[in-house]
Amino acid sequence: MLNAVLRGLAAASLAILPLIVSTPAHAVETLPLTEAVAALSLGSESRDGYDRDAFRHWNAGTDPSDGCNTRAEVLLSEAIEPPMVGPGCRLTGGRWWSYYDQVWVTSASGLDIDHMVPLAESWDSGASAWTAQRREAYANDQGAEASLVAVTARSNRSKSDQDPAEWLPPAVEVHCRYVAEWVATKLRWSLMADEAEVASLREVAAGCPEQTVTYEPAA
Repeated sequence: MLNAVLRGLAAASLAILPLIVSTPAHAVETLPLTEAVAALSLGSESRDGYDRDAFRHWNAGTDPSDGCNTRAEVLLSEAIEPPMVGPGCRLTGGRWWSYYDQVWVTSASGLDIDHMVPLAESWDSGASAWTAQRREAYANDQGAEASLVAVTARSNRSKSDQDPAEWLPPAVEVHCRYVAEWVATKLRWSLMADEAEVASLREVAAGCPEQTVTYEPAA
């Protein structure tokens, strides 16, 4: 009789406990570059309806209290020699390495923050179906080092909105890294790739047997 009463009390106490549902973490994956290229979703791309203003950037960044927008936060994060930060997050001094063209830069004004997968390319590859909030998250993504990169304005504007079938960095020695970061970004955001793009990625990957791709799916 006593056991039955205790079981009843235990059941009653459990009934009033809050329901705790565990949310699985987004797993980080590391793959050889050739396997990562093979993991891309193949599809046709379309730029119909594209408007750069559909991607709000630069926003207040990861720390809205620091007075720096995403662009400035990336510059601060990637500086080899940190700049001085003045009122309004004005950056003076500092030193950066533009890996696309292997150039040292000593002025923040000489740098662009490149979206590894350009906004127009992301639109073509699936972002056209996203909410405005997700496009903003993509355009200001500091959750992965590969997503945004400080490079010379010259190299960024040479790249424009082209994919690796149309443009690769002028420094041949960084092609393995560049393609790995491109693929990581597409996998992180579940963006598809077209046939010409995949063919170019495979060609580069064939010459990069030691290169890996690490990515974490975006929330």
